[in-house]
Amino acid sequence: MDIIENAAGSIPSKRQLAWQRMEFYAFIHFTVNTFTGREWGMGDESPEVFNPTQFDAGQWVEVCKSAGMTGLILTCKHHDGFCLWPSKFTEHSVLKSLWKNGKGDVVREVSEACKRAGLKFGIYLSPWDRHEKTYGDSPVYNEYFKNQLRELLTEYGDIFCVWFDGACGEGPNGKRQVYDWDAYYSLIRELQPNSVISVCGPDVRWCGNEAGHCRKSEWSVVPAYLQDAEKIAAKSQKKDDGEFAKRIDSTEEDLGSRDAIKNAEKLIWYPAEVNTSIRPGWFYHRNEDHEVKTPGELMDIYCNSVGGNANFLLNIPPDRRGLINENDSSVLKELGRLVRKAFENNLAYDARAAASETLDEKHYVSNILDCNSGTYWRPRSGTETAQIEIELSSKQTVDTIVIMENIETSGQHIEAFVLEAQFEGAWKQIYTGTVVGYKRICRFGAITAGRFRLKITASRLYPAIEYLGMFCSTA
Repeated sequence: MDIIENAAGSIPSKRQLAWQRMEFYAFIHFTVNTFTGREWGMGDESPEVFNPTQFDAGQWVEVCKSAGMTGLILTCKHHDGFCLWPSKFTEHSVLKSLWKNGKGDVVREVSEACKRAGLKFGIYLSPWDRHEKTYGDSPVYNEYFKNQLRELLTEYGDIFCVWFDGACGEGPNGKRQVYDWDAYYSLIRELQPNSVISVCGPDVRWCGNEAGHCRKSEWSVVPAYLQDAEKIAAKSQKKDDGEFAKRIDSTEEDLGSRDAIKNAEKLIWYPAEVNTSIRPGWFYHRNEDHEVKTPGELMDIYCNSVGGNANFLLNIPPDRRGLINENDSSVLKELGRLVRKAFENNLAYDARAAASETLDEKHYVSNILDCNSGTYWRPRSGTETAQIEIELSSKQTVDTIVIMENIETSGQHIEAFVLEAQFEGAWKQIYTGTVVGYKRICRFGAITAGRFRLKITASRLYPAIEYLGMFCSTA
């Protein structure tokens, strides 16, 4: 099969599609590091240092909801090996902490708070464990790790995501641990078949940096070798410093263009996730209370990630009280307001649309205006360029246009497009873009017009558009 035909025929799994539609969710980094001031714990910390006296999982999810988030991923065990649940396989956990006299379970309280609030719950479990003595004895430690993974997958309800990073070190025996990724994946598929396995996993791909940087062209269809967990791990953070979170590797800007895939032996649907922290660090540090990203900075990352065919995972670390700090919560509340304001009033809801070509009556261009994910427009196969004209009921001021492809059944096809507006009978270019995929948020200087045009200048076999909306974020 021709490589482009193969790429155009790739679609997401049901679990990948459900994940993509979540768009924006939280990372919560919380462990003994919160109390020691470290980013990477050494594994020799006393469990007694963990004592969040005002811990309130309900407050966490309330903050997440205010920002418009749809889920929460909790660091159940970081590299220090301290477990936020009373694991049966180690006493290096909340069981030996001062918090609730050792009778507490952070994982349970957070998972239940998420369920009450309608947020999906996910887990982060670090394969690297600097406390566990069997680490480095690969077969023995892999069983230990699977036992802990099984606890989390069976005792805390539905899990939407298992998030792995590739951090790896030497054990007490001086040997580097060899992770049994296939066994971990198999266990997850058995116990939580609807869960995506992210980053060091087969379902969701890391964007490649922790700075919130998004590629200009983010393809969901990429060569299969990018799924190799050991190669992902090789690019992960190697030492505890602040430089890794700022780094952007521009050599990997193109992962899915025709040139990038032309020699691929196999292509897979492997969508990207953009992850960054609201603060310079991933864990709470009091001296960073005034270094929280602004609502405007986060709005830019949101529009470039969710609106750039990726999902946005934002870390918000609780403080030593066990609460999301007031500085962070106020920023997130304002971010939620900005997002709602920007996208709540679709100016094209009663518009008329006309296309240069339509496949059949099932795929009318009016489908792109109905907000129904089950309907879409497309031309005949082989028609790789096309245009759609939108006529609003009256002239409107617009600064944002949202375009979504029908990835569920058609996949990702659009390679380049132009947006135009008509002024005094003449068409003027207002935006140029490359890929669309799940969603493209096109932002530009506010213009007032009554007619707009989407020109698809390159696609794979044919374009298939599910939705087009117009907005004014400053209205």
